[in-house]
Amino acid sequence: MLDDDLRSRLMPGERILWSGRPRQGLLLTGRDIFLVPFSLIFCGGTIVWEAAVLGLLNRAGAHSHAPLFFALWGVPFVLLGLYLVFGRFITDASIRRRTIYGVTDKRVLILRDGSFNKFVALNVDRLPEIAISERTSGRGTIIFGPNPSLRMQPGVSGFLPSLEATPRFLEIENARSVFDQIQRLAAPRK
Repeated sequence: MLDDDLRSRLMPGERILWSGRPRQGLLLTGRDIFLVPFSLIFCGGTIVWEAAVLGLLNRAGAHSHAPLFFALWGVPFVLLGLYLVFGRFITDASIRRRTIYGVTDKRVLILRDGSFNKFVALNVDRLPEIAISERTSGRGTIIFGPNPSLRMQPGVSGFLPSLEATPRFLEIENARSVFDQIQRLAAPRK
């Protein structure tokens, strides 16, 4: 489905030289060194709060006499904690499943379908800074613009690698080959 959508976005005479998808499934990034412990502590703290308010931590089996407001107050925080621990990984995998990348003889294309749909087209002759981060397996990420590194981005993009503000080919196979191909296309023609 997305492959056809990508072809429908081509300009007259434009041809696809490469297309691919981001790595599927669970994806951990450098930020998760900080985010995973934070999410576990936040979620655990909210669950302990809620259990204490509901009287579930009382050894005598007595029910809590806390007002209903306090019991309800903790629910959104528990849900947020559960999202940070589990939901963000599920959301990110779902977004990556509906994402396709393309390199044409004229542009770099990123197409995301679904709830977070977006289409990005960058002309190869006007590409901003381009960088690659690759693993020994050959899989890697190509970033088109300044790399925010480990600092947090505003909004949900700090928690979801697939929604980063800077356009990128996230965790693609044969990243070096794709990077070199883009570099050759972007080189000034004589």
